[in-house]
Amino acid sequence: MGRQGPGAPSRTVLEASLLRNELEARVPEARERPGDVRIVRAPGRVNLIGEHTDYNDGLVLPAAIGLEIWIAYLPGDDRIVELTSLETGRSGRFDLTAIGGRRRRWIDYVAGTAWALGEAGQPTVGLRGVTASSLPVSAGLSSSAAIELASAWALSGPDGPRVDGMTLARICQRAENAFVGVNSGLMDQFASSLGEAGSALLLDCRSLGYEAVPLPLEEHQLVVCHTGSQRRLEASQYNARRAQCERAVAVLAGQGLPVRSLRDVTPEMLPELRTRLDDEGCRRAEHVVLENERVLATVDALRTGDLAAVGRLWAESHASLRDRYEVSSPELDALVEIAAGVEGVMAARMTGAGFGGCTVNLVRRDALDRLVEAVGRDYPARTGLTPHVYPVEPVAGAGFVAR
Repeated sequence: MGRQGPGAPSRTVLEASLLRNELEARVPEARERPGDVRIVRAPGRVNLIGEHTDYNDGLVLPAAIGLEIWIAYLPGDDRIVELTSLETGRSGRFDLTAIGGRRRRWIDYVAGTAWALGEAGQPTVGLRGVTASSLPVSAGLSSSAAIELASAWALSGPDGPRVDGMTLARICQRAENAFVGVNSGLMDQFASSLGEAGSALLLDCRSLGYEAVPLPLEEHQLVVCHTGSQRRLEASQYNARRAQCERAVAVLAGQGLPVRSLRDVTPEMLPELRTRLDDEGCRRAEHVVLENERVLATVDALRTGDLAAVGRLWAESHASLRDRYEVSSPELDALVEIAAGVEGVMAARMTGAGFGGCTVNLVRRDALDRLVEAVGRDYPARTGLTPHVYPVEPVAGAGFVAR
């Protein structure tokens, strides 16, 4: 089992000086123009609660985490963008004057961001560089949003983006929706763009209002457990779940109810929903409506220090995602059950879109070793998979590392 901290997985290349050396080895001009080299970083995110609510205009509570994507680059004199991934050795290249369509390769996230910046009227520059990552891919920790935000900073030129962090997040969301083809909400890009050290962020996905929610990190920490089960969001049932929610809204609106999204449905309306929707639509709607309530209750519990309530709310959220929304998996369920049995684990649930990926846990710092031991002992026996444990800390959003 891997136990990896915020610098995981043992990527000393993420130190700025070493990343610069990697750049110079692949782009000789960087040695000749050291003052022009830039390095940007963008974090992944873990969502504490509020799953599949963002695209329903609901409430979410993500935190940017110290598992990140970095890009070291030399701005170009032409309109060519060329990047090499240090993890895979694969390169991607495109021309900003003729970006073209989706290639179904990792460079799509960079090309899509360039396209979305152009559509928003933002200037872009060519560049040659290298990328490095401590984010596990296809784990539900928003590696796609991180590469989009890092790309947006790099493509915007030596002084960075000319728009505020929320606008930049929305541009990157459009890249993922319209270019990559994943019909995701705003949460991932928002957290990667606007994260705050030491805090989660309560985001209203309808108004786009947000506020920091400090976390009890003196004696507790967030721990992400990766199932070792990969997922590809584009090929998952994610888009299908969103379509099911939209159909439920269309049915309710067509029957005269004042509903523009599931955000407009209150818990008091749920009995009536059961008479108007089929069983599947009803279960999807119930999850979203009650999950929004759980987000607010979790924020209140964190502010008052009621971690027992946080634990109950996270358990209810996981059960709802498993039974109502049907996006959990046996592997995710196993990790949650193992964590729940460890003394000092205050709360545990699946995080992200589901269908594999990760769980998030709120753990007393003195209980981390017990959690690692239990996961390493029990999880492979139950699933045949190798898990990874990532203690993480909330960090600031995307930006320059070195100028």
